[in-house]
Amino acid sequence: MKNLRKEFPLLVHNTYLNTASSGLLYDSLLEFRQEHDLDFLIGGSRFRDHQQGFLNTVRVTIAKFFGSNQNNTVLTPNFSLGFNTLLNGFEKDKKVLLLDEDYPSINFAVTSKGFNVCYTKIDATLEQNIEIAIQKHKPDIFVFSLVQYINGIAIDLDFIKKLKITYPNLLIIADATQFCGTQVFDFSTSGIDILGCSGYKWLLGGYGNGFILFRDQILDQITPSIYKKTASETDYDASYINLQTRFECGHLDTFNFGSLQYSLDFLSKIGLAVIETNIQELSNYAKEECTKLHLLEDHVINRQKHSSIFNLKGDQQLFDYLKEKNIITSLRGLGIRISLHFYNTREDIDVLLEALHRYR
Repeated sequence: MKNLRKEFPLLVHNTYLNTASSGLLYDSLLEFRQEHDLDFLIGGSRFRDHQQGFLNTVRVTIAKFFGSNQNNTVLTPNFSLGFNTLLNGFEKDKKVLLLDEDYPSINFAVTSKGFNVCYTKIDATLEQNIEIAIQKHKPDIFVFSLVQYINGIAIDLDFIKKLKITYPNLLIIADATQFCGTQVFDFSTSGIDILGCSGYKWLLGGYGNGFILFRDQILDQITPSIYKKTASETDYDASYINLQTRFECGHLDTFNFGSLQYSLDFLSKIGLAVIETNIQELSNYAKEECTKLHLLEDHVINRQKHSSIFNLKGDQQLFDYLKEKNIITSLRGLGIRISLHFYNTREDIDVLLEALHRYR
């Protein structure tokens, strides 16, 4: 892993603990992007002659990486745009279960569209809270982030599988933007019906790309009847009226989706199992050391498994101090958020801990 750090020039003079905000651009991806635009420069419109075939290879790469099916894989510029398109197809009488203080792109999108909404709390007993809420409110749809963006609390994936078995008619929709790229994951056996993700964080794909994965038959089930009726009555080319086109309307940028594909191949070469082990070791070390310093909330400390995102007790003054030391973090919620990826090391955590000691 230390050899791979050479791919990321920013790490030479900075301690980067901010992948939850943005993944890093790296040398070989930059080379790919430069070659892509050079081809566009000298090719003009001819450069796009084979765009549909290329974009299909991107779908194949995504499906293979996450254990899905290319026919059930939709490309979208980001999670939020795809999610709002999804919501626009649901009847407003649907009852939706949300997690209190989940990502605004989820909660605001749902509440602003007039759905019947109910909530449950994010704390150390998250999974138990969810099951109680489902029994009490009987929602039609459950939407949530697999990893919470503020404090890094991660929902138990085995719990989701059991949830789907217990409540087979519950539509389960997950935002995996803070999850995909951190561990081995098989969508086909996850129990999740619809999974969306932006590619600019842990997948290192840069901005302007994302995807949505659908369980078999789900895409057809959630497409409004008026859309299917209108499509059946026109003689347009199928690329304008198929079920995926509702999400993929307009052009898709081969620069952005090519970057995502390149990074998925990059991560595959490293090995997702290797990345998962490295991240988990860093997470365990960070949790142990930050717990000693009383920097974490009890909800995080009391959970057995955790992601590599932590929210440390701190304020603007501490954030500015860390920034002066070239330690890159984010202000989120009531504290300072740090996040660790495979290019981080225990030494990065030690640099942070030393800075915190000096600040105190």
